[in-house]
Amino acid sequence: MGLVLKNCSDAMRKSGRESPASSSILRPSRPSTRAAQALTAPAPGRFDRLDALRGLALVWMAIFHFSFDLSHYGLIEADFYRDTVWTTQRTLILSIFLLCAGAGQAIATAQGQTWRRFWKRWAQVAGCALAVSVGSAFMFPDSFIYFGVLHGMAVMLIIARLSAPLGHWLWAFGAVVVALPQIVQHPFFDTRWTNWVGLVTAKPITEDYVPVLPWLGVMWWGLAATQWLLARHPGWLVGATAAPTRGLTLLGRWSLTFYMVHQPLLIGGLMLWLNFWRTPS
Repeated sequence: MGLVLKNCSDAMRKSGRESPASSSILRPSRPSTRAAQALTAPAPGRFDRLDALRGLALVWMAIFHFSFDLSHYGLIEADFYRDTVWTTQRTLILSIFLLCAGAGQAIATAQGQTWRRFWKRWAQVAGCALAVSVGSAFMFPDSFIYFGVLHGMAVMLIIARLSAPLGHWLWAFGAVVVALPQIVQHPFFDTRWTNWVGLVTAKPITEDYVPVLPWLGVMWWGLAATQWLLARHPGWLVGATAAPTRGLTLLGRWSLTFYMVHQPLLIGGLMLWLNFWRTPS
């Protein structure tokens, strides 16, 4: 699951230093464009409340995945593909991750993050997506992950970055993107080379599938909502979290690392228990 990611987490830092407005004693000058932007840009530092929300999604994701592992090894009975108890949870967890990713892009662009820094963080997401494909191919050779949450995130982050200047229009575009797969489906998009778009007639056989449509719409909503908050209520994002949630805040800052290691640790621990400590029935 995705979820969530280092690029979303690292975007909370200030990416550069703003130049102060130039002034003259004899001839007062108009502040430069860069300096004017600095007056409205969010202050540098962490956005603890956003980190905590991402951390909460990570904990939920880990519980969800551990339940899946228990089902995979026959320790519990659960249908993660059709039972709404599980499919609804997946949708909610993924939605939180993508909302946070959109929020991260809003903050990054407001703080003037350079494209060079963006591509550095993006490469980490893309590299981890490749690792997920390779790892899942060993565990699920017939249904390995070729366009899961990290793959979708890599594509959607580029689109979000380019479309950030659209501002409030992102609400409407997001609604269209979310609705489109329910209206338009075509067999052309059913192949492994095209189903990443999302206009499929049937869900492909894979352990994780996060196509651009409709999920880009959720990221766009996170981007638009955070742009609105930064302009009108920045304190809602910047405020420190309460003591009981500081663990979630810390976890949210290491989202990509947690995502990459949690399943190997969960599965490895479960395998050790099954092979060495489980009491034969």
